[in-house]
Amino acid sequence: MFGRLLPESLFPRKLSENAERRLRLAQARAEESVIRAHVDNALMFVDTLAEDLSFDRAIDNYIRVMGIPEPLASVVATRTLVVLGQDLVPYRKRAKEDVRIDEPTRPALRIARSR
Repeated sequence: MFGRLLPESLFPRKLSENAERRLRLAQARAEESVIRAHVDNALMFVDTLAEDLSFDRAIDNYIRVMGIPEPLASVVATRTLVVLGQDLVPYRKRAKEDVRIDEPTRPALRIARSR
């Protein structure tokens, strides 16, 4: 019945390669937006329940209450922990002062001199 209403010539099932790429890019952006929203909300859970629950239990509760399926649940939990960890455990970068600019980037060649 729907075959007559929506003929294949109007709505082809196969997208062009270019359209398929654009679709994948749009899907990736949408998934990132969903993850970001979940992380923001999980952080709100952590802040709200800080007096009653540890941060890991608050994140677990958020994931359970929202019914977030795997593997999305792991991504949300990990990214939430990363945001929390940025305040508690600062990322250590190698100081630029430790690396001297005038030092050669490759070791000097050792050429045996003949006497």
